Amino acid sequence: MANSAIIESKAKLVDELADKLKNAPSTIVVDYRGVNVDEVTALRKAAREAGVEYKVYKNTMVKRALDKAGIEGFSEYFEGPTAIAIATEDAVAPAKVLDKYAKEFKNLEIKAGLVDGKVVDVDGVTALAKLPAREVLVAQVLGTLNAPITGLVNVLNGNIRGLAVALNAIAEQKAAQEA
Repeated sequence: MANSAIIESKAKLVDELADKLKNAPSTIVVDYRGVNVDEVTALRKAAREAGVEYKVYKNTMVKRALDKAGIEGFSEYFEGPTAIAIATEDAVAPAKVLDKYAKEFKNLEIKAGLVDGKVVDVDGVTALAKLPAREVLVAQVLGTLNAPITGLVNVLNGNIRGLAVALNAIAEQKAAQEA
């Protein structure tokens, strides 16, 4: 018979994990079979620096958390040795870190991802990893929105400048005629 304290701690873990999975901008699942300790240490350090929680949970705990969070179609990826990377802020960060290390460590295999509650395959995770950082995307959008306004200001300034030059030329011409 299981100890009630153990059951209680597991239930608490499932609740916390369900909350993380439900609120995370993205979650990536990898198979870490064959990855050595030094490689995992480097991966964990890079994940921590990028604001990503990289952790290994029991598959049954994750499946229960997914059920509790109401996330469907993602539990099938939790077979065998599985690690999970959960974004805390930037949705692209886990994909970038894991894609980089999956290329570097041949034994690290990306299984799938969960982005804003939707399951994405390996190709989707790779495409997500190729996206620029959020700040860069925001700057690009603002630059695109700002370009027409800047063009309009330049056109209006050009017309006003042209008018000022024409008026100045007429004034100089009239002054030359009077002299």
